[in-house]
Amino acid sequence: MPLPPPLRPAGYLAPVAHVHRQHHTHHGAERSGHTHGHVQAEGARALRAAFFLNLAFTLVEVAGGWWTGSIAVLTDALHDAGDCLVLGTAWWLQRVALKGRDARYSYGYGRFSMLGGWLTSLVLIAGAVGMLVVSLPKVMHPHEPHTVGMIGIALFGLAMNGLAAWRLHGGATLNERGAYLHLLEDVLGWAAVLVGAVVIHFTNWAVVDPLMSVGISLFILVNAVGTLRRGTAILMQHVPEGIDLAAARERLLAIPHVRDLHDQHTWSLDGSFVVHTVHLVVADVEHREALAIKSRAREVLRELGIHHATIELEWENEHCGTDCH
Repeated sequence: MPLPPPLRPAGYLAPVAHVHRQHHTHHGAERSGHTHGHVQAEGARALRAAFFLNLAFTLVEVAGGWWTGSIAVLTDALHDAGDCLVLGTAWWLQRVALKGRDARYSYGYGRFSMLGGWLTSLVLIAGAVGMLVVSLPKVMHPHEPHTVGMIGIALFGLAMNGLAAWRLHGGATLNERGAYLHLLEDVLGWAAVLVGAVVIHFTNWAVVDPLMSVGISLFILVNAVGTLRRGTAILMQHVPEGIDLAAARERLLAIPHVRDLHDQHTWSLDGSFVVHTVHLVVADVEHREALAIKSRAREVLRELGIHHATIELEWENEHCGTDCH
């Protein structure tokens, strides 16, 4: 006998991982929720520590940059200020993530993270362009900075950023990994400032300082533009990189009793969590066969890197209606 339409109670919300799970799967999700919450809480504490370390050092950088007269130190201060925004946003979002999804945000709060990175990228782009405007004229008319002070600040920067990066190393969440990479960039940036300060100290090549500033500004600009482009693609619901819709279609059509498919859409909520919807047109099958089709379709989509799938079955003689696009 054909599959009857499923009945759902008022206020029903499908589980986040996959729709149409069996009852015992809900219990498994509840058991794992405690562990996930513990990981999120640990991540929030690590991000908080990294944020305050970075904020304190950024203030030292600004003062040190003016004292030494080094445009490279001031440019790196801009980079660290941007990282303070990243870390602060990541810390706040990690705390928000503990709330999970609710009636207002049925997918949860993951997209807030991407939006925070998108806005931070705009700030960094504006700052990098401003530093280029300041640095480029100084290439033609450089002045020698206080190199001993630069070396001291660079060593302090390596220590502080290295400590903050160590606090986030091995983090389990996307927020922590992203923040860790930002801090690792800072460590490399301060290593470059240290080398440049030593070169200026022993050679008196003052032009090295504005050249380092230009290089750091361009590095920030390229990375920020890349982040902005990726964020814009997510906001526009671009098909995520690595997801092949043609391959998904081919494999879904290979499932026994599937005659056709339509309304296949794939997008990402936050750059990592991938959502997929599809209507499968099937033959007149029994209830057990329909369940097997859905189960196999979910397996196929999981293998393709899709985390959350909404699968609707339609019969060959069924009219989809006006909601099909």
